[in-house]
Amino acid sequence: MPAILWCTLIAGTLDMSDALIYTYLRGGKPYNVLLFIASGMLGPKAFSGGPEVALLGLAFHFLIVITAATIYYAASREIPFLNRNAVLSGLVYGGIIYLFMNKIVLPLSHTAKPTGPPPMISLVNGVLAVVLFVGLTIALIVRRFSTR
Repeated sequence: MPAILWCTLIAGTLDMSDALIYTYLRGGKPYNVLLFIASGMLGPKAFSGGPEVALLGLAFHFLIVITAATIYYAASREIPFLNRNAVLSGLVYGGIIYLFMNKIVLPLSHTAKPTGPPPMISLVNGVLAVVLFVGLTIALIVRRFSTR
């Protein structure tokens, strides 16, 4: 489906770009973002991996985004409100994705568990990136393809 593929490409690229740029601006190594994502499956040994592990992290990232896009697309076929109110729906959906990832997926993964709350700037960036770059982007693209 073109809508799902465009959602995945655009939302996934925007979200990953935010993560890489934010990490760089905070003095981190953007490459480690990809290793962190891979560590969800591989655990701490991901950080001693090479480019293949980074590519695995990138693949996992896009797998998550295509899943989110597919769920929203399917829901929009059954719930017309989602397309009629794409901005509101996308913002809410982004919030749901953020909560799902941080309260369910990450705690169940093999990533290192945080020792305390993230700095406020990181929390704000994380929430805004998922809400705007993933949720809102998916909703607007799905609506665009629904009106064709």
